[in-house]
Amino acid sequence: MAVVAKAVMAADREAADMERLLVQPRPDHAAKLEAIGLSFHGWDDYWCEEVCYRFSAAEIDLLEARTAELHAMCIEAVAHVIRNRRLGELGIPAAYWQAIETSFAAREFSLYGRFDLAYDGKSEPKLLEYNADTPTSLLESAVAQWYWMTEKFPGHDQFNSLHERLVARWKQTRSEDGRIYFASLAGNEEDWVCVHYLMDTARQAGFDVRHIDVEKLGWHAGLGMFVDENDKPIHTLFKLYPWEWMMREEFGPMTVGCRTRFIEPVWKSVLSCKAILPILWELYPGHPNLLPAFFEPGRLASYARKPFFSREGANIVLVEEGKVIAEDDGPYGREQCIYQQLHRLPDFDGCYPVIGSWIVGDQPAGICLREDALLVTTNMSHFVPHYIE
Repeated sequence: MAVVAKAVMAADREAADMERLLVQPRPDHAAKLEAIGLSFHGWDDYWCEEVCYRFSAAEIDLLEARTAELHAMCIEAVAHVIRNRRLGELGIPAAYWQAIETSFAAREFSLYGRFDLAYDGKSEPKLLEYNADTPTSLLESAVAQWYWMTEKFPGHDQFNSLHERLVARWKQTRSEDGRIYFASLAGNEEDWVCVHYLMDTARQAGFDVRHIDVEKLGWHAGLGMFVDENDKPIHTLFKLYPWEWMMREEFGPMTVGCRTRFIEPVWKSVLSCKAILPILWELYPGHPNLLPAFFEPGRLASYARKPFFSREGANIVLVEEGKVIAEDDGPYGREQCIYQQLHRLPDFDGCYPVIGSWIVGDQPAGICLREDALLVTTNMSHFVPHYIE
């Protein structure tokens, strides 16, 4: 993997616009994906290398700059929410407000996040949402698509410095005993793969790493901290388990003031809530990379209705001039919702891509693309690699 560089271009050719291209898959791509640990690549044709997206260096520069700007705006939005006592508007229980304020004031260590952007290569990218707490697709973004590019388009480049930045970012944190536990739900293969890739990056940064199922986390009242299945103290815990779920678990209140340090920190719960979108629009009305968004219905004739805490497109409803044009089922139907101006994804050969733009620490670190034949991007969408022309 390499830090983003300008693409190698023929002297007599101008930079290409963003384009969806048909390409020949590598004949042994399945074996190569499994060799790096991407075990679920064949599920519903998740990994798709029959096509790819080509970007110009100028488009990548734009995406990188806008991602950095959006991240800075989001940090200011967290400060605004805390300063103006608005955490309750985001559906966050009052028992966690002080912990969030303390965590943010200390700027407790944050590892990564992923912006979902609508972008067609011609207009300004638009923020759809921010996966700030538990984004997955890391192994395929950092490693799988990089190896694909080196084989299919040698001599070109890719917006992909994820691996190096993750290792470097881990080196900026600490653990009292030099160990980091990584927790994910038992039986969830996608989460297991993502967590084990992150374990490898932390190991390369010098940490002892251990995996634990979320269901096996214990609590030791005398120590005031979480423990593993052998009652060993957990000083530092990366959890691929959303804060909004933790806050509603029986053990949720134990996270407040405990001696276990969490990655992501509790202040990231503010950004993982889609209610941050109306807050951003209040703070930056008319910003070219934001879509109008509101807490109240009736402000927009065409909109995406999004539950505060939905994931992978679940329970999102798209309405155009009063008519439902797309919706996805899921378990979040009773959540509070926000209303974001409808912005149709660009149509590339009947497919609709969403760009995932990664942040590691405070730095843009690369992109990934997921595309679908439907307007709502879900966990059934295809992952498609890219390169820079």
